[in-house]
Amino acid sequence: MDWLPHITVAAIIESEKRFLLVEEESEGLIVFNQPAGHWDEGETLFVAVARETLEETGWHFLPQAVIGLYQYTNPLNNITYLRICFSGRHYNHEPDRPLDKGILRTVWFTHEEVTEQDNLRSPLVLRCVEDYLAGIRYPLSLITNL
Repeated sequence: MDWLPHITVAAIIESEKRFLLVEEESEGLIVFNQPAGHWDEGETLFVAVARETLEETGWHFLPQAVIGLYQYTNPLNNITYLRICFSGRHYNHEPDRPLDKGILRTVWFTHEEVTEQDNLRSPLVLRCVEDYLAGIRYPLSLITNL
């Protein structure tokens, strides 16, 4: 069997010192995650993170910076993920838009509330928030589309 990493995108969205997360069902568990998902064929990473955010939260999203690239191997299924995490601006909420399958609701948590959760989807969730709060920002030009 060939090894195949999963490339995902995630959005850090902050408003009034709260972060937009989704409560979702994953592998039979209820967990919290950033709006995030897989990079689809034919998309740029910027389009992927905007699409995933809209599909999972009903919010339109404009990426403005790269927070980081994160490598993580899930010990439960041995799948390796490469997450590209963006921060940016949310706008034009569509509250009546149906959310992706598996998404139960959206929540706005403070950093403290994120740290108190014992059901984060992975350690990436808290790490991305903490890197954002530490002021880590890379320009979008870090990513070149040819």
